[in-house]
Amino acid sequence: MFDMMKMMGKVKEMQSKMKEAQDQLKDIIVEGESGGGLVKATANGNKELIGLDIDSSLVNEADKDMMRDLIVAAANKAIQEADIKAKEHIKKSTEGLMPNIPGMDLSGMM
Repeated sequence: MFDMMKMMGKVKEMQSKMKEAQDQLKDIIVEGESGGGLVKATANGNKELIGLDIDSSLVNEADKDMMRDLIVAAANKAIQEADIKAKEHIKKSTEGLMPNIPGMDLSGMM
């Protein structure tokens, strides 16, 4: 028979683990690059851009539009990678805490 109190305890435990995992996202650091490494963007698991490195060969007024496009591309790659890593981290941190209940999809919490 289904034990509601046990289930509620598991939910509280999962909430605690989820908060802990989310707090650790700032420690996940990823990098995206574009232009063959001429522009590198660094992001964390919170999807925040925390660093940007632009090769000095790009700093030229004539290349301004290209540089802007490369920065956007590098930043987007870093943020995409951060999103993947964050989801992996949260899934790993909460693995096995909840029973597999048909029809109960908790993936939206991540």
